[in-house]
Amino acid sequence: MATSLFKIVGGTIHDPLHGIDGQTGDIWIEGEKIVAAPTGSSRQADRTLDARGLVVMPGGVDMHCHIAGPKVNVGRKLRADDKRDAPPLLRTPQTFGGTMGSVPSTFATGYKYAGLGYTTAMDAAVAPLAARHAHREFAETPCLDKGFFVLLGNNHYALQAIADGDQARLQNFLAWILSVTKGYAPKLVNPGGVENWKSRNGNASDLDASIAGFEITPRQIIATLAEAANRLDLPHALHIHTTNLGLPGNWSTTLETMKLLGGLRGHLAHIQFHSYGGGDADERTFYSNVAPLAEYVNAHPNITVDVGQVLFGQTTSMTGDGPLGHFLSKLYGTRWFSHDVENEAGCGISPIEYKHKSLVHAWQWVAGLEWFLMVDDPWQVAMSTDHPNGAAFHAYPQIIRLLMDSSYRTEMLNRLPARVREQCQLRHINREYSLQEICIITRAGPAKMLGLRDKGHLAPGTDADLTLYLPSADRQAMFEMPRYVIKAGEMLVDDGELNSPKSGKTLHVAPERDPDFDVHFSRWFDEHYTLKCSNYVISDDELAARQQIACVANR
Repeated sequence: MATSLFKIVGGTIHDPLHGIDGQTGDIWIEGEKIVAAPTGSSRQADRTLDARGLVVMPGGVDMHCHIAGPKVNVGRKLRADDKRDAPPLLRTPQTFGGTMGSVPSTFATGYKYAGLGYTTAMDAAVAPLAARHAHREFAETPCLDKGFFVLLGNNHYALQAIADGDQARLQNFLAWILSVTKGYAPKLVNPGGVENWKSRNGNASDLDASIAGFEITPRQIIATLAEAANRLDLPHALHIHTTNLGLPGNWSTTLETMKLLGGLRGHLAHIQFHSYGGGDADERTFYSNVAPLAEYVNAHPNITVDVGQVLFGQTTSMTGDGPLGHFLSKLYGTRWFSHDVENEAGCGISPIEYKHKSLVHAWQWVAGLEWFLMVDDPWQVAMSTDHPNGAAFHAYPQIIRLLMDSSYRTEMLNRLPARVREQCQLRHINREYSLQEICIITRAGPAKMLGLRDKGHLAPGTDADLTLYLPSADRQAMFEMPRYVIKAGEMLVDDGELNSPKSGKTLHVAPERDPDFDVHFSRWFDEHYTLKCSNYVISDDELAARQQIACVANR
């Protein structure tokens, strides 16, 4: 049975990967894919959408957020007050409702992303033991293709392989853990520091701190896992949350982490939180020190970053960095949830409010915008708020306005404490993003960083994920309400109205490994965990819809 043919006529197209910057043209869709225009008069469109005057972009790709798994579910419970104050998501006769707030319900998460023009989102931190939980929540999150990064920076087996200097064993383990959890990429969170904290040995104050019980350092963890990830030709590089997040003076640790990669691919997460000057944990010395880090990124195309922009208001701190969660709860005097995952990871969750009058919060707001504006090549920087840590993802349109409208940026800057206004480099930057650059940092760039070759652009053969916006001088309003959103060829938002949701796919990888490793690791697992390895492995048929992404290096 032939699939229907859908034609989008006369839109103003932005497809940065192919150098299309605001050119008028048509797009043809057949089934779930974009196709070439039929030749001659062999076929006519079954449906036509008049897109004249509308801006056409690929569907948005959020490469770093927290939307599924046990810690997110705890966040929903912990922030009941947040949900009471937020309006419910629009209900329709065909759908169930959902709750919003800084940690929306699964249903609301999928629909709200779609309502902003996003069609793909990647959860940035799931412990292997929590993989099945995350997949179950993915199944309840409509409208999005999604995947997750697997926490490995404090995994006992990985740490022991590093301590033994056994790179082959580490590489086999990395391939195995990604395959059996149906994960997408390896993630490091405060490598070694979480293990130190869990074992009551403090934290990891720098890259050369000793990790108790293994006698290795964060420097070794990062270097050896980055090499293993590159040897496996994973589509996305090692995703790194380095040590000392949020602390004065941490910019030097961040620079050392970048240098540690050498020429290897590496992605530094929520980079704004790792870009501060100052010292001795003294807030009076705290300031943004983005410039030397951005200069290094500009000179090293092997490094990519997402920003983790802070916006003012209430949100929820949610991190796999257990000691950081404890630190924030003590700092702000808020309630706090901590969770240890046996042999693998930890997490901390706490409410937080970013205030204009706070010197630290003002500098954090400034640092994020400086990252966007100081990195020369937008293909190296992706939009994120580290949802919900810097702000909820539904604040993305405000960030777009800040980047595209320097007068609005100045207006917001003038609300901050005088010291920040007078000392920050942001006040000297007049750069304004174009629509093409916004398309890169929200779509084309994240898709390329993730190695998702069927997303982020509009060539024939790619996924038919598109967003159509009505142009407006008010860029925030423009990106808050797309006119049309198409997911896998189906209309999710039709002339501004939400339709019934469409289920997306789970994106995962399955790198090649030595088959003998499975037997070896199963024995180790059964000796060290409180469950059997056979209960750990997620089978193909547990996922309703999935797509295995080939391990072909994204260089």
